[in-house]
Amino acid sequence: MAYRIRPDADFTEAFRDVATEQLESAIAVLEERPDGAHDAIHSFRKNLKRLRSLYRLVARDVPDFQDRENARLRDAARSLSAIRDAAALIGTAQYLQHSARGKEEGEALGRIVTVLEGRRDWMAEAESGLEQRLAETSDVLKKAIAALDTVSFDSGHRKNARMLAKSWRRTTRKAGTALAACHGEASADDFHVLRKRTYDYRLYHALLRDVWPGAMKAKRDAAKELVEDLGHIHDLAVLCELVEAEPQLFTRNDDLAHLLDAIIFRQQEDRRQALVKAEAVFADDPDDEAQRIELLWLTAAN
Repeated sequence: MAYRIRPDADFTEAFRDVATEQLESAIAVLEERPDGAHDAIHSFRKNLKRLRSLYRLVARDVPDFQDRENARLRDAARSLSAIRDAAALIGTAQYLQHSARGKEEGEALGRIVTVLEGRRDWMAEAESGLEQRLAETSDVLKKAIAALDTVSFDSGHRKNARMLAKSWRRTTRKAGTALAACHGEASADDFHVLRKRTYDYRLYHALLRDVWPGAMKAKRDAAKELVEDLGHIHDLAVLCELVEAEPQLFTRNDDLAHLLDAIIFRQQEDRRQALVKAEAVFADDPDDEAQRIELLWLTAAN
């Protein structure tokens, strides 16, 4: 089953089916680990992000369920975050290397990648109890599947349409507030908040795409591209924090200087590009969008 809720389906059943599929996929990858623990944890975290967006979509009608399950999933993701975050830093350094300005900078960033790979490997070796945590996380997700039996929604299409419209309006308004904060002297946290709201927005287009397939895909693709750009901005901030927290990793001062110069330059460029894209993605009025979603849902359900 795809990550979607059809307007002509029973909403409770469709919601449970989508959530169950994501949870079962996360459990399978943690237990089987076909490409190793690093990739398994990465896939697991993607499943949980989709779930948390799904739960936020219905939060207005089932707030207790959303609060409880969101906390469960957040804690599960945090329990396996250290090694995955170490692996993500490697990808960030490779991103800088691929856009290096000159041979000298590229070579320096290549050595930085090697340093970060070594850090990831020794962290993995020093990680105690990983197998036990993977098993415990799998058990947590099985409890999350059982919890789906406790959630249900009104069977009326009109009420569900209003619920979806309100959630859509709330998310786009939050995105607009976050976007406004990203202008001027914005912090890395400001851009990270925009990334999270854009991620929800993108997944809402995936979940409800049957109401207007062509238009929803175009907006979803634009939001996906923006999420990726905002992800680079966040990852660069995390890499900068590592430099401050663990400067002993970088024994060559000239390599460290190249790294910091590359981070500053790429942050500025990525922020500028992301703001242009974000203005286009969130150009529509939140009230107008929400009303359109409500009408489309009602029309498609008939």
